[in-house]
Amino acid sequence: MFDGYDSCSEDTSSSSSSEESEEEVAPLPANLPIIKNNGQVYTYPDGKSGMATCEMCGMVGVRDAFYSKTKRFCSVSCSRSYSSNSKKASILARLQVTGKPPTKKAKVLQKQPLVAKLAAYAQYQATLQNQAKTKAGNSVSVEGFSWGNYINSNSFIAAPVACFKHAPMGTCWGDISENVRIEVPNTDCSLPTKVFWIAGIIKLAGYNALLRYEGFENDSSLDFWCNICGSDIHPVGWCAASGKPLVPPRTVQHKYTNWKAFLVKRLTGAKTLPPDFSQKVSESMQYPFKPCMRVEVVDKRHLCRTRVAVVESVIGGRLRLVYEESEDRTDDFWCHMHSPLIHHIGWSRSIGHRFKRSDITKKQDGHFDTPPHLFAKVKEVDQSGEWFKEGMKLEAIDPLNLSTICVATIRKVLADGFLMIGIDGSEAADGSDWFCYHATSPSIFPVGFCEINMIELTPPRGYTKLPFKWFDYLRETGSIAAPVKLFNKDVPNHGFRVGMKLEAVDLMEPRLICVATVTRIIHRLLRIHFDGWEEEYDQWVDCESPDLYPVGWCQLTGYQLQPPASQSSRENQSASSKQKKKAKSQQYKGHKKKRKMPVGKKPVSLSSLPMTGGVRRSFSGDEELTPPPYRTLPAQTALEAFPPPSTSREFRPSLKTVTTSQLKEELLDGEDYSFLQGASDQESNGSATFYIKQEP
Repeated sequence: MFDGYDSCSEDTSSSSSSEESEEEVAPLPANLPIIKNNGQVYTYPDGKSGMATCEMCGMVGVRDAFYSKTKRFCSVSCSRSYSSNSKKASILARLQVTGKPPTKKAKVLQKQPLVAKLAAYAQYQATLQNQAKTKAGNSVSVEGFSWGNYINSNSFIAAPVACFKHAPMGTCWGDISENVRIEVPNTDCSLPTKVFWIAGIIKLAGYNALLRYEGFENDSSLDFWCNICGSDIHPVGWCAASGKPLVPPRTVQHKYTNWKAFLVKRLTGAKTLPPDFSQKVSESMQYPFKPCMRVEVVDKRHLCRTRVAVVESVIGGRLRLVYEESEDRTDDFWCHMHSPLIHHIGWSRSIGHRFKRSDITKKQDGHFDTPPHLFAKVKEVDQSGEWFKEGMKLEAIDPLNLSTICVATIRKVLADGFLMIGIDGSEAADGSDWFCYHATSPSIFPVGFCEINMIELTPPRGYTKLPFKWFDYLRETGSIAAPVKLFNKDVPNHGFRVGMKLEAVDLMEPRLICVATVTRIIHRLLRIHFDGWEEEYDQWVDCESPDLYPVGWCQLTGYQLQPPASQSSRENQSASSKQKKKAKSQQYKGHKKKRKMPVGKKPVSLSSLPMTGGVRRSFSGDEELTPPPYRTLPAQTALEAFPPPSTSREFRPSLKTVTTSQLKEELLDGEDYSFLQGASDQESNGSATFYIKQEP
């Protein structure tokens, strides 16, 4: 959700004047020498656990601030990168996307004596040696992952493209479904030139389709997966219009002596793609954001403010933003162009949001402000009547621990419906870790939402009166709950179902897009699980989040996809996972593991936090686009579908069977078919509102 944020917690005693530089932390007392224990943990003489060394990056820090129960890693990112295959995949992904190797600079949580740093380095070297020994057996090649094999072998179902309005073709996917016929390259052919044949869709998985050549009947031996939006996929009739030969596959060439009659019979009444399908794909992949555009974006090191950044590159609508003051252009921030975290220049001043002024007095050559109309629009609200007030309580997704929904408080009411919110029990004294949501954001909830929907609510840190009860907490704190009617209760018919596969941004490492699964649906809220990883890495995401993509999106846009973690990765974490499943309590588990991530090492994402709330956005901006119709081949015109290449496009019953020595035969003419609109088979998601009860 918070795209690009460093999840290292800010010093709660820091002041706003220290925002321009990294905070200094007091050194350890001289009378408490550090002692090495098994090359990893450092303890004080009194026996209390004091220091620990991260087994991944070798950094030394306060043990209590380390991630997981075993305190083996300084952050959740180091824990995930510990397995050799994950480390390899992460490095490959970053090299693919940024062209630069990942850095491992970590913020030392306490100043350490030289002996501790040397011991940490020795431990780090030993870890690298152990990883090198097991890398060959445990690593999973990123290039070796296949969505088709993964779905076939496990009988998975992928989320339909129509669920992702911000993705290419998301608003005009229409009724592409099983049994649609298309013209594709014939790979079962020994000819030196590229030839085509007709195939039918057997199964759809996002943009990917399992195809079977016509003539194979029930024979699946040559079935293959391809991306429907690829450049070699065409509607039936394209070959005739383009002068391309249609040649039956060599394996089944002997089955029929009259392929013409076979195709007439098979294609009568069949659906195919609209003739302008490839044009629509191309148009939907044109992005209005361009390099050198200037925007205001959340400061990834201080949640409460924004900074100026410049668009460095655009990949599939995802922006790599570089902060304007970054001289080496490595201080970057990843998010989608529809992210609620980027705004036009001047947005912060207009609503009263904190803003870090740039040291650069004038724009650099070639840089220009992004036009305001390109940004996602928020729903207009009326703040003149009953409205949110400072001090009101609510429930909110923790932007630094996306798997939890926490007790939260409205800290400041801004203009245009924006709110500054803090997580109870974990706020910095100067408010530097407050974060901004719009009032219509689906990531904030009324008091009682988690209880009604059987979601575990994370109580404030240090709150001991468990189980947590809102009625008691409001009375103890002398506060009131935000009125239920002020929250966004719109639930779109999003089409997601539990168990559906998709590609999702790892919002704790927003450069990476991973294989993921929808494991739970609460109205418009989705629980996203990263395949191969433990449940503690799950993330709550809105159904219209621009950080969710259909299966095949990475292949279509050229982005690197991260495969599921290997079995060895799962075994490394099985112990902690079992303990977690056996004892689920209301102990605080929010900021501790996410806020302690080293600065500059693993940016934490804000992009799945839909601050714009209930506004239904689409890539094209037109929410009422009519899906392209699909052509049905009428029986009375089917015989006109096979023209010879040298004459008119009328069907000739005397057309010869196509063989490898007869490449001049054509098949279909796109102008001879009518198109019929298909009915949507999208199911309803239930009621468009939800009810919250509050104790008196």
